[in-house]
Amino acid sequence: MLLPLLYLPAVMPAQASNDPELRRLLKEAIESDAGFVDRFEAQVWLLDMSRRLEKFVRNPETRMQMLKQIHYEARRVDIEPELVLAVIEVESRFDEFAISVSGARGLMQVMPFWLEEIGISDKNLFKIRTNLRMGCTILRYYIDMEPNSLVRALARYNGSLGKTVYPNKVFSALQKNWFKQ
Repeated sequence: MLLPLLYLPAVMPAQASNDPELRRLLKEAIESDAGFVDRFEAQVWLLDMSRRLEKFVRNPETRMQMLKQIHYEARRVDIEPELVLAVIEVESRFDEFAISVSGARGLMQVMPFWLEEIGISDKNLFKIRTNLRMGCTILRYYIDMEPNSLVRALARYNGSLGKTVYPNKVFSALQKNWFKQ
């Protein structure tokens, strides 16, 4: 049952306000740009992932744009795009307009207070690029914070440090839908 996960915040407000390093990284991320190594890699990955994403996103144009942005933002912060796809599946099931009861928004369920924290309240977390940029930056930060445990990094991202339910759901989605060929 994935629905309850839509109600969990990507980052808890109490953790965020005490974290100037993450605030700095998010501010830099909003202004940054990375992507595919070559055209062939892009075609193979996009075709493969587009077929997999079809059960979540029916429109082929939307799917392709979403995948390009997911790949770009994941690579920009040196995260495997497949992991980001798994996180998005668990967080929002690819609903770019998802809102949790705690107020987290978009594909990666980013808390809106982050926009105010970094002083860019003119950005919209329902815009895929903004949501992915911030979500991937936050995820990278927690991966760096927990270099020996992706389980703990994912739990931090979800605001459930010390529990394994969320990381296990991400790993399950990764293994089932987003594994590398």
